[in-house]
Amino acid sequence: MRKAAVIDMGTNTFHLLIVEIKEGSFYTIYKEKIPVKLGKGGINQNRLEEDAMERAFDALTHFKHVIELKGIEEVFAFATSAVRNAANGSSFVRAVNERLDISIQVISGEEEAQLIYEGIKLSGSLNGHTDLMMDIGGGSVEFIIGNEKEAFWKQSFEIGGQRLLELFHHHDPILPEEVDKMYVYLEEKLAPLLQAIDQYQPSGLVGASGTFDTLTDIYFESMLQCKLTGRHVFQLPVRDYLQIHESLLSKNREEREIIPGMIPMRVDMIVVASCLIRFILKYLDLQSITCSHYALKEGAISTLVNKNLEKTHLTLALRKR
Repeated sequence: MRKAAVIDMGTNTFHLLIVEIKEGSFYTIYKEKIPVKLGKGGINQNRLEEDAMERAFDALTHFKHVIELKGIEEVFAFATSAVRNAANGSSFVRAVNERLDISIQVISGEEEAQLIYEGIKLSGSLNGHTDLMMDIGGGSVEFIIGNEKEAFWKQSFEIGGQRLLELFHHHDPILPEEVDKMYVYLEEKLAPLLQAIDQYQPSGLVGASGTFDTLTDIYFESMLQCKLTGRHVFQLPVRDYLQIHESLLSKNREEREIIPGMIPMRVDMIVVASCLIRFILKYLDLQSITCSHYALKEGAISTLVNKNLEKTHLTLALRKR
């Protein structure tokens, strides 16, 4: 029986997932997320700020302590948009290796999209239909079009929540003109996606983790229901999503904080993230959004389970003690 740890160093959130791998499947031993906000303050200048890097070191020091306590011998650490686009990203990676003995693989946007697809597929969210899949990160947003057998098209766009937040969300509540400017920006930046939607005609939307987890939490709270433990796929009716979206647009930070189902780490970025979803829905005729609790880190675990790292053209950093 193998035990492995995955450290997903996102632009907004760092995740630690520790699993047992056995007979083609895995069992989660431990998971934790920390709102590091690595991209805060420098994301649109392609730089990691000093205070953000210190928060990252603190989180990684904690993760390393947990990993050592649990006796994990395989550690896979990877970084995404904030680090891969930062002018000082390479020096940050070296510093982590020197200070903490953690080797970090900085993955490309295409590799990130492929791993997200693997995670969504593992969740059971896909079927015989062609779906548009999306994962809203702090630095980048990944879109994939495909089904449970293959991804026909995928691309990463550097328009993540932290970038949109700093570019457009200057008043709270956000102003209608700020939302309009964001939509104009998205129409330009996402032109390749809109062309792909027209070409492949996806009939469904699958949102991965993060913002979609929070939106479904808010939805279930509004219905006075609880999410079933152990489930990885949830449905969010578009009609209810639109009500949540309008509510988010009308509230300031303090009012968003007390929405049932909201978590503190999402309260700032969720407005622009929801605007991105609303923009995408203009190009799809849907009654419901499928929300996958699995995303990037589960996709990385899936490649380990299947011993198929070559499939994603990804060499994750491996450290053995």
